[in-house]
Amino acid sequence: MNLPVKEVLQALAFPALGCTEPAAAALAAAAASSLLRGSSIDTLHVTVDPNVFKNGLGVNIPGTGGRKGLDLAAALGALIALPEMKMQILQNVDARTLNRAQQLRDSGKVQVSLNREAAGLYIRCQVRSSADALAESIIQGAHDRIVHLSLNKEPLVHSPLLQTSRPSAESGPSSLESWLQEQSLFELFELTNDIDADDLDFLKQGVDMNLALAESGLKQRHGLGIGRSLQELSRKGLLAEDMALKAKILTAAAADARMAGVDLPAMSSAGSGNNGLAAILPIWAVHDFLGCSETEALTAIGLSHLITAMIKTHTGKLSAICSCSIAAGAGAAAGITRLLGGGGQEISAAVNNLIADLGGILCDGAKPGCALKLATASGSAVQSALLAFSGSAISAPEGFQGDSAEQTIRNLGRISQKGMLVTDRTILDIMLDKQEQENDSNH
Repeated sequence: MNLPVKEVLQALAFPALGCTEPAAAALAAAAASSLLRGSSIDTLHVTVDPNVFKNGLGVNIPGTGGRKGLDLAAALGALIALPEMKMQILQNVDARTLNRAQQLRDSGKVQVSLNREAAGLYIRCQVRSSADALAESIIQGAHDRIVHLSLNKEPLVHSPLLQTSRPSAESGPSSLESWLQEQSLFELFELTNDIDADDLDFLKQGVDMNLALAESGLKQRHGLGIGRSLQELSRKGLLAEDMALKAKILTAAAADARMAGVDLPAMSSAGSGNNGLAAILPIWAVHDFLGCSETEALTAIGLSHLITAMIKTHTGKLSAICSCSIAAGAGAAAGITRLLGGGGQEISAAVNNLIADLGGILCDGAKPGCALKLATASGSAVQSALLAFSGSAISAPEGFQGDSAEQTIRNLGRISQKGMLVTDRTILDIMLDKQEQENDSNH
């Protein structure tokens, strides 16, 4: 497969409102509910894999005033029933819909089940109408990839909602992922030389979306207020506003807003909105600091998207490691290195530096605290790029580093997909224990 850069970028980056896991649950419910053609909903049952479950526990849902839960997200999606909205489906939440969704959930008619054996990203939604019709949808492999629809157990194989890919990746996500896995960092770097004016416009849309979230996070103390606090500390002279701090402030503020459920979309990267924040905003912050041209910055962001996605093909769509820190952080480090004037050798060193620095960061679900991790990743991306550009690079004999950045990424994939399976289950068990204790205290 030899895809043009335009198709690759538009397959990897798309707007998403709210955390992508609750949004995907809402999309699955909307797809199933739409088959019932307006019939009232009697019951709703959603089954998800462990990582979708983990990421849906603690994050706020847009339009709900700070409410949480995959059950509420699914109920909202089922009532909205507009699957063509894809990952922006939650922009249709209004007071009436929210009230109806809460009633549906509070009446015990919405169930969320955990399928511990499901591998990869998996969401199955069954909606039964008051007339006893049963509609089912399955999302698998990507947050907006609907692979199965049925009505009364009859598969709907010709539905326009079914997809194996987004329109811009006609050969399918598995082919795209296989292609990305085979690319070297230098080949991805070379691919960005083909970025044209249309690509730059698309990449700028992502910058504008994510900057809007950052601006919201700096104006108001959303979530933990990490970005705003860092900015205030800088203004008091307690922190020096260098490139690294500027990147931290911008990225963390956007994460503060997004994890708090602010009603603004993010441009995602490799299936994650927080990945998109970390892949884009540190580069934009450095561009402002260095005074580089907009075209240079956008091209660097294109490289960041490509490397973020390439790393995630090895580590998995969702896993026990924090891809927003490691995959998107490495993408940002590569983009910043390009902005500094580095070539393939320096970019490889920057990616290796960042993975060596942040390789142990765990994913314990989407939540306000993700802003801390994104601040760390942003700072490390700048540091890793500057060190690489200065000739300081981690070497192969150290830890799990490979002879090349590509080998390091493959080693990271082994750790993520094989070595950390028990870690992932343990993190989820801890989170479930906390949820059970919270439920018991509420009763």
